[in-house]
Amino acid sequence: MSYETVIGLEIHAELSTKTKIFCNCSTEFGAKPNEHTCPICMGLPGTLPVLNEEVVHLAVKAGEALNCKINKLNKMDRKNYFYPDLPKAYQISQFDLPICGEGYVEIHTKDGMRKVRLNRIHIEEDAGKLVHMEYEPYSLIDYNRVGVPLIEIVSEPDMRSPEEAVEFMKTLRAILQYANISDCRMDQGSMRCDANISLREFGKEEYNTKVEIKNINSFKELQKALEKEEKRQKELYDFGEGFRIKQETRRWDAGKGKTVTMRTKEDANDYRYFPEPDIIPIVIKDELIKSVNEEMPELPVDRTKRFKEQYELTDKEIEILVEDKALSDYFEKVVALGAESKTTSNWMLGDMLRLMRETETDSKSIPVSPENMKELFDMIKGKVISNTAAKEVFEEMFKTSKEPKVIVEEKGLSQISDSSALEGMVKEVLQNNEKSVADYKAGKVQAIGYLVGQVMKASKGKANPPMVKEILEKELSKL
Repeated sequence: MSYETVIGLEIHAELSTKTKIFCNCSTEFGAKPNEHTCPICMGLPGTLPVLNEEVVHLAVKAGEALNCKINKLNKMDRKNYFYPDLPKAYQISQFDLPICGEGYVEIHTKDGMRKVRLNRIHIEEDAGKLVHMEYEPYSLIDYNRVGVPLIEIVSEPDMRSPEEAVEFMKTLRAILQYANISDCRMDQGSMRCDANISLREFGKEEYNTKVEIKNINSFKELQKALEKEEKRQKELYDFGEGFRIKQETRRWDAGKGKTVTMRTKEDANDYRYFPEPDIIPIVIKDELIKSVNEEMPELPVDRTKRFKEQYELTDKEIEILVEDKALSDYFEKVVALGAESKTTSNWMLGDMLRLMRETETDSKSIPVSPENMKELFDMIKGKVISNTAAKEVFEEMFKTSKEPKVIVEEKGLSQISDSSALEGMVKEVLQNNEKSVADYKAGKVQAIGYLVGQVMKASKGKANPPMVKEILEKELSKL
């Protein structure tokens, strides 16, 4: 039987504020455990929350960037549940009156551009972090993340494959980064998602039972988790055991490569929502919406359009660059220094991305400065170094952040362009490769390629290839 996959995502993004949502504790990542805590975010008796105005500002900005309806009257609610990393035993969130209503995001699919509808965006506080000790019978808790402000972006079930879900999340990340709403550092947990997935027969209108997969924090793992859960549900339906798919929360076990049951899925009434009594309703004024739109920076869709008009790049090259704000910012810095856009793109999407993947380097931490990148291009164009040597220089630049001229000097990689020196190498190669010379004279013109390679080998890659070929042709014509 043929099934259609139905996917919706709930994406949590930490907002780029300096302090937490209800207190003055820092939101800085990487502090010692429990260093950024106070009686308010720890929920001690007698404390009162005070809403951070910047949280409201950034949430409205997210709504505008994601084509949402801004609810001018909204409120905070208490969501009651007990987890050890939530010291109050309730979370301050939003329920029936979220800050943003319906919106949409346009994504690339195999069938072209398509809209994925958004159900809502609401603000809430984050919980802490459990640290499970591998060889100890207990877990530790770091409360630094408690009270860090979040927006939760809830999509409608409009995605029809794991690939579309990943594309949606990538598109959303780019928008949030471009608008300076969140840094979306998935490696630091500042962006993560819960995925809801179900299957139904093609042509059917009603949805079947969905399963939620919790806390996925990378595009790669999102795709794997959805593919495995898709396969699990299909097998159950194929064996006539669809009734065994129950509404539940599962987690992705990356080590075992499968989803694992956590708990039966709660409904809204299980959380016993009620209005937060310590925070008055939030009123959004027209002036705030106007100022948010006036300060909105260039978003991915606008940058894509500008790149197509301004640079001689393919659609795929533009897509990869624009998807990552830091990467496209770096590209423009190099080009602004006078580098050719195509050359810059080729190096960035080739050697640079390869080294970034191998070393797990974030695009915000590229160790090669734009100035050094431009200098490397100048050295290639000026024939100071060969393309082969340039790759070696670039790898060293990436490892050490040294200037290219320093590396060239240290490694002795300057290209040999002295004609007399090259003539001596060419004559020696011709004397030692009589068969290739005979092949060339017999009409096998490809033999010259082998001879060029032998000269390059003799010069340890330093010879100027075009000059080598020119001198070879000249010497061979004499024979």
